[in-house]
Amino acid sequence: MNVHNYETSGGKDLILDYIMSLSKPEIIDGLTVLKRFEDDDLDMLNRKQWRGKIWEVYFYKSNRIFCVAIDKKDAYILHACRKQKNKTEKVDSDIVIKRAKELEVKLSRKIL
Repeated sequence: MNVHNYETSGGKDLILDYIMSLSKPEIIDGLTVLKRFEDDDLDMLNRKQWRGKIWEVYFYKSNRIFCVAIDKKDAYILHACRKQKNKTEKVDSDIVIKRAKELEVKLSRKIL
């Protein structure tokens, strides 16, 4: 599966930047999650449906990745953050929704 991390208009990979800012064990677990996406090994991930076609994948205790698998070939990672409460924080929710809407326009497909 092709994994597409969210990038800014300047080409900065915000997902990889977040993962690389973590502690070494968290980095290893975060990169393992991305590798499982590439290998189409989604059943091995601790995940749940978040909203629409967006999934929330948990890794190393309190980190999570928000993603959408468009088809069997492509997955898009929209956001990565640290979980601080039981409920998704509004700022993180807003980011995921904004990026999902951008992706809907880009791909002409319904996500939310």
